[in-house]
Parts: sequence; structure tokens; C-alpha cells
Amino acid sequence: MASKVVDLRSDTVTKPSEAMRAAMAAADVDDDVVGVDPTAHRFQSEMAALMGKEAALFVPSGTMGNLISVLVHCDVRGSEAILGDNSHIHVYENGGISTIGGVHPKTVPNNPDGTMDIDRIVAAIRHPDLHYPTTRLICLENTHGNCGGKCLSVEYIDKVGEIAKSHGLKLHIDGARIFNASVALGVPVDRLVKAADSVSVCLSKGLGAPVGSVIVDSKDFIDKARILRKTLGGGMRQVGVLCAAAHVAVRDTLGKLADDHRKAKVLAEGLKKIIHITVDPASVESNMVFFDIIDPRISPDNLCQVLKQHYNVLAMPASSKSIRFVIHYQISDSDVQYALTCVEKAFEELLKGGINLDQLTDGTTKSSYGH
Repeated sequence: MASKVVDLRSDTVTKPSEAMRAAMAAADVDDDVVGVDPTAHRFQSEMAALMGKEAALFVPSGTMGNLISVLVHCDVRGSEAILGDNSHIHVYENGGISTIGGVHPKTVPNNPDGTMDIDRIVAAIRHPDLHYPTTRLICLENTHGNCGGKCLSVEYIDKVGEIAKSHGLKLHIDGARIFNASVALGVPVDRLVKAADSVSVCLSKGLGAPVGSVIVDSKDFIDKARILRKTLGGGMRQVGVLCAAAHVAVRDTLGKLADDHRKAKVLAEGLKKIIHITVDPASVESNMVFFDIIDPRISPDNLCQVLKQHYNVLAMPASSKSIRFVIHYQISDSDVQYALTCVEKAFEELLKGGINLDQLTDGTTKSSYGH
């Protein structure tokens, strides 16, 4: 067993840096449920300004951030939200908008680049009719995780925003990796989300904070969101401890995202040279690399388990034939080269029959793909 560990499962697996831990220890805190935690207040104000919105609210997770945002916009049960059929909100968030909010999802097919066809979005908007739910919201995702970390352009987002406004709807962006999109596109993040009424920004993915997301929008929206956060159990007391770490993540990691994207390209180019894999390096736009296994004798589960058990390279299957690698700030160039070498060796071992596949059934790689 190799001693080195290269964790490519997700950018959610990062450990807090020493600077984050020091900031957490030194944070000036109070009770944020009653709105008096100074570190939380300062961080929320900074995030609102960074995103070009009036106000922000720290929440425990991106899933809660999305749920709260949808529920604020769709505050009448029986409302409908238009969203991609492969979007995180629809696929990986436990149907929360329906089970908790009484919001009906109207899905539109996601294209390979993460977009939804404009004409299909327009066609999905309901005309007033007692038979139908009332359309109130359009949701986008940027970057789009299930579509390989693709970045939605500012022109596309503006166009969807125009459609929403012209039909009296709201636009929410699931910005789980919105800073990755901003860096990849070379567009300031406030400009990228200008057309959005609300944005959920994950701090514990590309930015590497240990916990949390923020919702940004108008002051009125955030006032309503704060009530829903309490209802959902997301109101925390001395949350400045977490906001302090998130502040360091924004300060220190934003400048490293471009390098993460470069490493992802290098990884994709290396994988392309392995004959048992098909991958398109040109499709890699941010920090995610998806590749298909073309040899029917090898499954993603088996390959991931050999990588883990023999080489300490951690990854997760993305489907019955594909695997996803995710780069984050704790993955070095040498880690990328090590992972490439190990993938080649794992294929060799599996194909020569030197591994008992019956022993590769611990299920540890069979995890949710929604990270």
C-alpha cells in the first residue's frame, strides 16, 4: 500500500489550512441567531459586495442555500420552478423544493455544456390556467457539475435573465462553483451574476472552506431567507468561527483557481494517452475531469477500488462507465502525475487478472455523485 494519498473524489474533501484554523481560533464571535456575531456580519457584508448584491446570509450548506432561495421566490405552495433535468437541485437535493416547499419542478433538458435551450425555457413557462402550477422561477447552475464543470457564459445568463424579467419571473443561480466559472471565463463574478435575483455560493467546494455557503440578493430577500434558515434548523450561534475560515478561503484560494484548472487540463491530457480511456481535454473548462472506460472488462467501481486499495488514489464513479476526478488547491502537479501513473498501473493489474474482483466489494467508492 502506498503511503501517499491523492484525493480526487471532490473539492469538498479539502482540510482547513493552517491560516483557516488560526482564523477560527481567533474569531470574534457572538450569537448570530439574533444577528450579533461580528465576524459573520463582516463576512456576509464582504460577500454581498463581492457578488454585487445588497445583502448575504451564511448557511450551513449549498443544498440549504438553494432550498431557501427557491422557497423565498416561490412563497405560494403550488408554484413551479424551471430547472435543468441534470441539475444539482433536481437530482441531488433530496427533492427538497417539493417535499418541504410544495414547489413543482418543471425540468428542461440540460445540454452537454450545462445550458438549457432558450426556446425550451420559454416553452416551459406556464400560461395562466387552473390546471397548471404557476411558474415563478428559473434556476441555472454555474459551473454545471453533472455536465463536467462547464461554465455558463455571461451572455447566456443575461439572456435567461431577460426572459425571466419579461415574464415576471425570478432567476436563481446555484453558484456552487461560481468562482471557478468567473476565473475560467475571465468575467468578474459580480458581472457574471448581475442578471440573477439570487445566488447560492458554496464556500466548501472550489474555495476549500471547511463548511458553508452564502446566499446573496436584496435586503428584503435576505430578511425572508433568515426566517427560513431558522425554520430549517440552519440558524447557528457563534457561526463567526466558520465565517472566519470562509473568509480566509475566499482571500487565499481565489487566486489559485486558475492553477486548479490548468492541472485539470494536464490530467485530462495524460488520461487521453491511456488506451482504455476516452476523454476530451478540450471539454475541461474548470476543475473537473470526466472520463469513460471503454474496456468492457473493467468497471468504474473496480478501477476506483484498485486505485484506493493499492495506490491511495481516491476517486468516485460518475456513472456505470465513467469516473470523475476533481482538482482542488491541495492537489499538486506531482499529485497529478502520480495519479496518472497509478491509473495506468491499475488498468494493467485488472487486465492481467492479478486482482480478485470479489475482494473489491467494500462499496467505499459507491457514493453520491452530487458532491
